[in-house]
Amino acid sequence: MKASEAGVHIADAAISAMSGMTSQPNLNSIVAALAHTERDTCLNFEALNRCSDYWETVRTYYAPFDEAPKSGTAEVYIHEMPGGQYTNLKAQAEAMGLGGRWPEVARMYADVNFAFGDIVKVTPSSKVVGDLALYLLSHGMTVQELENLPPDHQLTLPNSIVDMFMGSLGQPEGGWPPKLQAAILRGKKPQTGRPGETLPPADLNKPGYTKTDLLSFLMYPQVYESFAAARERYGELEVLPTPAFFYGLEQRQEVTVELEPGKTLIIRLLTVGDPHPDGMRTVFFELNGQPREVEVRDRSIKEAVAAKRKADPAKLGDVSAPIPGAVTLLHVSAGEKVNKGDRLLVLEAMKMQTTIYAPVSGTIKEVCVKPRDAVEARDLLLLIE
Repeated sequence: MKASEAGVHIADAAISAMSGMTSQPNLNSIVAALAHTERDTCLNFEALNRCSDYWETVRTYYAPFDEAPKSGTAEVYIHEMPGGQYTNLKAQAEAMGLGGRWPEVARMYADVNFAFGDIVKVTPSSKVVGDLALYLLSHGMTVQELENLPPDHQLTLPNSIVDMFMGSLGQPEGGWPPKLQAAILRGKKPQTGRPGETLPPADLNKPGYTKTDLLSFLMYPQVYESFAAARERYGELEVLPTPAFFYGLEQRQEVTVELEPGKTLIIRLLTVGDPHPDGMRTVFFELNGQPREVEVRDRSIKEAVAAKRKADPAKLGDVSAPIPGAVTLLHVSAGEKVNKGDRLLVLEAMKMQTTIYAPVSGTIKEVCVKPRDAVEARDLLLLIE
């Protein structure tokens, strides 16, 4: 409202059901407050309220994913997180076992931000600040301890941090803090100039891709490939009603699925059989009135998993997981020779990717994990002899 009085041309707001907390201010309230004044928005107040009623219902479907604070907070003046990152980082902290230490996460975020030079925090630079804050907290380290590490240290930092200090996102005014950059890059020489100049050329008319698919792939190749694999396996899942997609159907519940104009499926869940020894269940349902059955895996049934071995910190050849996460990519196999610094595998924890490098030269004696395995910190990943 004060910006309006000062003559602002554009203000960013959100429909009332989606406003406040980490989102933008309430558009409906602003429209009502400016009505019949010189700055009347001329927006239809009744239409905005009907729109808000719709999104209020939709928002309930996503309630389990909503990490926004339940009340106002002034801690943003400490950590300066963008609103869109706040909820993502809370979920990331929960996944890494740091959910109960959120005040420490917020304080560490502030420390990392100022160590970086109080940078502009937007996607993806804000994510890098969050990644390092979680990494340091999970390792019991401070920013100062990271800065004082020698260039030949063996810490495995998340890829996003190394990429940013290499210059992949450009350089801030005055460059990166030299001491911190030396510790993060471990002797590597950063690139200079505009990052786009070194990117390989992209085919913007790649056959078989829609424009949306192609742009998604160019910006987020790994995320897009996971999405495309799910779509290839299960089909166009966006045709499903949102509650049915997230929570499934209740017994005897019926939903309609419109595949395309004039082509609609009517699905009614009848019952779900008892679990089989292999963890599968038989689901009985009707499809357009015809009885059907299908075997599906019940993911709530946990298979017995042998406890993973822990790495011996006294043995250089014991390669351990620096953080909890999932193995997404293996670069080596048993019997392969590696040199110190070679890539071994990639771990991912809630969009934070970490490449694990060989701490010593030698031969891969054993690979103790496989892709999609979940690991905890200090779990044994590989043995190098």
